[in-house]
Amino acid sequence: MTAESAMPRAMPIAAGTGEFRRTSLAMFAAGFSSLGLLYCVQPLMPVFAADFAVSPAASSLTVSLTTAVLSVTVVIAGTLSDVIGRKRIMTLSLAASAALTLCAALVTTFPQLLALRLLMGVALAGVPSVALAYLGEEIAIRSVGLAMGLFIGGNAFGGMAGRFLCAAATDLGGWRLGLVAVGLAGSVCAAIFWRALPESRHFTRRPLRAGPMLAGFRASLADPGLPFLYLAGFLNMGTFVTVYNYVGFRLAAAPYGLSQTEIGALFSVYLLGIVASTWAGSLADRFGRRRILWVAVLTVLAGIELTRAQPVAVIVLGVAVLTMGFFGAHAICSSWVSRRAGAARAQAASLYLLCYYLGSSVVGSLSGVAYQRAGWSGIVDLHTLLQGIALAIALRLFFLQPIASVAMEERR
Repeated sequence: MTAESAMPRAMPIAAGTGEFRRTSLAMFAAGFSSLGLLYCVQPLMPVFAADFAVSPAASSLTVSLTTAVLSVTVVIAGTLSDVIGRKRIMTLSLAASAALTLCAALVTTFPQLLALRLLMGVALAGVPSVALAYLGEEIAIRSVGLAMGLFIGGNAFGGMAGRFLCAAATDLGGWRLGLVAVGLAGSVCAAIFWRALPESRHFTRRPLRAGPMLAGFRASLADPGLPFLYLAGFLNMGTFVTVYNYVGFRLAAAPYGLSQTEIGALFSVYLLGIVASTWAGSLADRFGRRRILWVAVLTVLAGIELTRAQPVAVIVLGVAVLTMGFFGAHAICSSWVSRRAGAARAQAASLYLLCYYLGSSVVGSLSGVAYQRAGWSGIVDLHTLLQGIALAIALRLFFLQPIASVAMEERR
């Protein structure tokens, strides 16, 4: 047995306790680091395109290649955490990701950069699905939405700070300095996480056997609601990443001509994601996830439509509205998956994140074709359609009959 599985059983961690605050700090640091390291290169895509003489679609591979690998390896990481423990695999993941970011500052060719970003997808896999499983196991039912919202809030803050820090440092000393700054921040977060997160007390070590693992995946796919949540994550993340991938190209070009620091400052609207994810998680705990999800998706749809406008202020408003809707929807979907999955929690979380990151890589890259052919209007047209599908899914989930084991949770 691992140290985690040998811990005595105890009451779940509830909001308002010291352990909840420690868990929230650790998960906030993990969310901050993982999203900061994953997307710190996003505002640098125009710089990479110019420095390495590649197209905008090719430069987007620095993000989409990472998320494509991540989407597959989260499935493996979730299963491995059943064997070696939740906290251990998350700590190793955060430390390795920070080290790879520091190494990326030393590359001399674009293929070298892509190779390290590919490895980043492997290293980061130990955080997302394992964090969802940890929170689902250790946090009290009536507090899990808030805890998940705080974790997603860390994602939001990390996504904003990582992009802005990298962009600002790039203006000061080049993109290599930007990657060093973000890599050092990630190292600090890994240390905070290791010190703050309580050891698992409701984790039971499971031997690595194909039969039970496959049964967990089959149960997750057979559930009448979980596949809809997986598809919602795919569409939600696809739209979100697309907007942030290509809005920098739009604002750097005429008639705007914004600098890298100014474009990086746009990511400060991520702060709204912290508020939105925590608020949405709290509302979901209070009123039920089915009653809140469709509102969050509708907010994403409104945000993408606002970006059709030409004034910079309205574009920024649209990105802000979209950001709030995205983080709210993600907090609701991820906590819903964690609670609905039951014993197959790690497998269900892995499948959700598989679809979530596939949305980032597949939709994010394909949207580059739409941008090259039809400009920003092509982006908006495509994602209005995709978010229309996401809204239909949210409404379908609203009318879904809760299964007996989670009916009370979903109706709260």
